[in-house]
Amino acid sequence: MTKLWIKRAVEYLKQSLSPIPHELNEIDWKENLSPDNRRLCNHLSAFSNYPGGGFLVFGIEDTTAELKGITKENAEEIVLKLSNLSRDSLNPAVSIDHSIEEYDGFPLLFIYIKESAVKPVSSSRSIEDAYIRSGGTTRKASRQELGFLMLNSKTPHYEELYASTLKTSAEVFDLLDFRSIFKLLGKPTPQTSEEILRWMEEEKMIKRIEDDGYYILNFGALSSAYNLNQFDDLSRKSVRVIKYKGVTKRETEKEQIDVKGYAIGYEGLINYINALLPSSEIIKNALRSEATIYPEIALRELIANALIHQDFTVRGAGPMIEIFDDRIEISNPGKLLPSKRIERLIRTTPESRNEILASAFRRYGICEERGSGFEKAVSAIELYGLPPLKFEELENSFRVTMYSPKPFAKLTLQERVEACYQHSIIQYYSVGGMTNASLRERFKMSERQRPQISLVIKEALAQHVIKPKDPNNTSMKFAEYIPFWG
Repeated sequence: MTKLWIKRAVEYLKQSLSPIPHELNEIDWKENLSPDNRRLCNHLSAFSNYPGGGFLVFGIEDTTAELKGITKENAEEIVLKLSNLSRDSLNPAVSIDHSIEEYDGFPLLFIYIKESAVKPVSSSRSIEDAYIRSGGTTRKASRQELGFLMLNSKTPHYEELYASTLKTSAEVFDLLDFRSIFKLLGKPTPQTSEEILRWMEEEKMIKRIEDDGYYILNFGALSSAYNLNQFDDLSRKSVRVIKYKGVTKRETEKEQIDVKGYAIGYEGLINYINALLPSSEIIKNALRSEATIYPEIALRELIANALIHQDFTVRGAGPMIEIFDDRIEISNPGKLLPSKRIERLIRTTPESRNEILASAFRRYGICEERGSGFEKAVSAIELYGLPPLKFEELENSFRVTMYSPKPFAKLTLQERVEACYQHSIIQYYSVGGMTNASLRERFKMSERQRPQISLVIKEALAQHVIKPKDPNNTSMKFAEYIPFWG
């Protein structure tokens, strides 16, 4: 089957050779390979900076445009030389393809230099050695043209990198569970393989390489792989769940590694974790039922957050959920983004190092992308009367801890202050401010315990995590408080 780019190249060659030979930006023809490596690199740089890339054709006399043809040995020498130059002598390296095609009875070597997503491509380590195609010739880019190239440069996201070698359509379907993704979207599965593959490419799960096949992208594998172990670089990104006996890591009770893609395996992961958690019996409508002591909505949001915001460049590490008798620790590789601070994580401006994954999880109904995940988790925790969430930035990871129920009397002073601060944020965005009464309700305490809550508020003020909403108000009884940054 003829590659799609060949049809383009042949059409450009026809335009270039008739009615009289003339030069085009998209193509350059030569009889043989130039011995000048730098000149060759300049051509490769120019075509890779050109929209849609460009073509070199060998086997045509340079000045007369007479068709000469090319031998197999000569073609192999040219392909090897250009492949080495495109890989080793350009910054960044560029991708080429080749094919020997018959044209008017002569075998010609067509070289396709693909447009680079990252620009400018230069023929040295300095970006000022970048070249462009202009007026059918190759020339050095001006400073203004360099700026234009940089504006149109696209650094690939981690999710857009290749997770596999080249696959056939059948192999793609064997590796990715596209049907479960359509269920999450609430859409019917397309009827034909071509429609499914086209949708998967639009969804950035795969990348089609002309008629050669498909690369599965990291996002495709991370979201919908039947088994992440089938992708060498992603096997360590599987979610690991460990249930310990007691409150230390001394004895492991159960351990499971969820090898499914995050999106298709999410519900099963939540169900598995819920089955491991301690539960309490509740009575509703005269019927007894079991419910975990942790709010499921908080569990869902915290786990989704760990999956989405992990740093995939940290090798050999993946998301981990550790269950103890008194807490759940949810951690992911990588520290917070430089723009984030621990004290401002609740209701912060949404930002993710994995934008494609975050957007997909929102569309799949797994999480929200509006920065409200932690807010929903804290609200649920307050409703259940649990201690505050604990956020920790470790050496090369980020961890959130959710604790089992603990009465006010057993909370440390710092836990009380942190609960006060988190409650002030929830109240700030809902009713405008926190009061002694609202904080009592958060701690499930009565009116007669007002003095104890006043002491918590006083300590939170002293630690400068909250402040009075109205600095001129002298009534402590009706005072309202907001977060320190409010």
